[in-house]
Amino acid sequence: MTEHDAITTHQAAEDARNDTILIWLNGRVVPKPEAVVSVYDSGFMLGDGVWEGLRLYDGRWAFLDEHLDRLFEAAKAIDLDIGMDRAGVAAALEETRRANGMESDAHARLMVTRGVKSRPFQHPSLSRQGPTVAIIMEHSKPSLPRPIRLATVPHIRGLPMSQDPKLNSHSKLNCILACIAAEKAGADEALMLDVNGFVNTTNACNFFIVRKGEVWTSTGDYCMNGITRQKVIDLCRANDIPVFERNYSLVDTYGADEAFLTGTFGAQTPVGEIDGRQIGSGELGPVTERIRGLYKALVAGECD
Repeated sequence: MTEHDAITTHQAAEDARNDTILIWLNGRVVPKPEAVVSVYDSGFMLGDGVWEGLRLYDGRWAFLDEHLDRLFEAAKAIDLDIGMDRAGVAAALEETRRANGMESDAHARLMVTRGVKSRPFQHPSLSRQGPTVAIIMEHSKPSLPRPIRLATVPHIRGLPMSQDPKLNSHSKLNCILACIAAEKAGADEALMLDVNGFVNTTNACNFFIVRKGEVWTSTGDYCMNGITRQKVIDLCRANDIPVFERNYSLVDTYGADEAFLTGTFGAQTPVGEIDGRQIGSGELGPVTERIRGLYKALVAGECD
């Protein structure tokens, strides 16, 4: 595989409208070139912040309440005052959506940092000006030319006592290094194990396999508490698809009939190859396809 063959789980069709998008920054909607933050910002300087990714369908943000729950829970966990309540954040999203005239096939990245620091050092008390809040909203339609290729890497997600992987934090270097290692191995993205050597997650998405009609995913102890992940689990349970949150190994994974990733952007992304081994047919499998259909119907009902 050459560099030009590489794809990502966030692969999207090019859209010239994104050159002129308007961005929400600290209470103002500004043109893209004006959406700048200080080099003293704690997010830029230290990765000190949390974020959410949201998907727009038919003028509404899918599973908005769950995303706001996760945002405010993460902010509380790192002792960060967002400076707005839930209604204020939702209003900012709507203001940005309207300003950009977006109705569907759009993705928002909502970011909150501890704000501008008085001096360029670590201590959070140096962030005295209040949070920095930004919303980047782009026209974005997933466009994958083929299933994703994964490579297992030595990097693991953080331990709960160090950097809890359930936090959607700005500190993503561990996952970036995992992705680099996977690309060096000729894959698109990384498959990461947990601290006990069981299959866990990828650098960007939650991970599932299908074996003999059963859907398996990790225990959830060491991965992002993905909203799409939970929706897939719930859909399987509601539609008589056996689903298990369990420990399983690379041996189980290599022998799977299907594998797929879940995330807000791509929903369910098929995996065709792991560590040079073809998974099932190497294409979108029937169970994954059924789950895709169920998820699409769920989103349509949510955003109706």
